Amino acid sequence: MAYEVVAIGASWGGLAALKAVLGGLPADFGAPVVVVQHRMASGDDEILPNLLNTASPLYVHEATDKCPLVAGEVLIAPPSYHMLVEAGEITLSADAPVQFSRPSVDVLLESASEAYRERAIGVILTGANEDGAEGLAAIRRRGGVAIVQDPADAMRADMPEAALAAVPDARRLVLRDVAPALATMVGRIGAVQ
Repeated sequence: MAYEVVAIGASWGGLAALKAVLGGLPADFGAPVVVVQHRMASGDDEILPNLLNTASPLYVHEATDKCPLVAGEVLIAPPSYHMLVEAGEITLSADAPVQFSRPSVDVLLESASEAYRERAIGVILTGANEDGAEGLAAIRRRGGVAIVQDPADAMRADMPEAALAAVPDARRLVLRDVAPALATMVGRIGAVQ
């Protein structure tokens, strides 16, 4: 199976978790990575992408409307916008919050499941609400892969627990095992899957 997108959702404790996951991926990772980290708008919205760039061999940057999905790059949802995956690109939306969040992990994962079906991988990391559970279930229903950080290993267990309740057959991994699992499933740019 050639996976074409990896969609990751995180909230409370997400910076450390994202550093671990993105830092463990190879520089020639064979799929684009799209990330929703719950955060508030600040004077410098590039802080999160910059912090993740220092931890990852991949190019991490904030998504803009209609920006292309590129293998080996990480797109971070900007504050106050939902990030939706379409075939080959990102769309931003200022629609109402979902699960009290904008950006919403559910919106990201549901759109990834619609655009890429069985070629999508959804990942839920640490967080203090239930955002992402329905989106991960959508990925699984359409034949994609669901990965959830083990709640016992998460800074906040709420998001992983809700995701596992919604997707009982999700792959439950401790944080240090998420990047190696993704690297094995996705492979490298140009490799035949």
